[in-house]
Amino acid sequence: MKTAQARAGGRPTRQEAETLTGHILNDARATFAKKGVAAATMEEIAALRAISKHTLYRRYPSKQALLEAVVERDLIRFRAALAQAAMPHDDPLLALRAIAFRYFLFGADRDYSAFYLSVTAEAALSASLRERLAVWSSTALEPMVDAIVAAQRTGALVEGDASEMCGVLVDLLEGANNRIRLGPDDSPDEARRLRIFEGRWIIFQTAMAPGSR
Repeated sequence: MKTAQARAGGRPTRQEAETLTGHILNDARATFAKKGVAAATMEEIAALRAISKHTLYRRYPSKQALLEAVVERDLIRFRAALAQAAMPHDDPLLALRAIAFRYFLFGADRDYSAFYLSVTAEAALSASLRERLAVWSSTALEPMVDAIVAAQRTGALVEGDASEMCGVLVDLLEGANNRIRLGPDDSPDEARRLRIFEGRWIIFQTAMAPGSR
């Protein structure tokens, strides 16, 4: 069991409070991924950090609120990672490829995907969570959509709804992710990952090339 550091009297500092928040979100994420959102309890998440459930409920009034906090933190990190992947590239199509590859690497990670598969399973039974997931997904994929628009402006991709084209690319990448996640290798080598990604990227680029429709 992990233990929280006690402070000798008084309220915790801002840094201590932020550190505890980070630990709680990490513990919650790991618990949701391991047990599923429905089976996880606030009590066991509090116990992992050796805090009372009342302390946890003061921060997050419900398991749904805690789940949303975990996802929103992931969303910020995910979106920043996609945007960062594009930064070294002046060519919009190369920037889009870099973003797509970063997306693929996120999704192919078993720990990362285990959490989101548990969230997706919960969303199948919750209309409100499905609505939230749609908003989160749209926000997270903005760098990819922006890169598609930029590539369209240079004539590297066919004109059309950039969000729909992003959806096609994501669908191709998710298929590639499943190849990795459900494969026999615990840690597939970089060459295999790149080969699987390149196959999907070529399909997308060919299908969305000017004159392809």
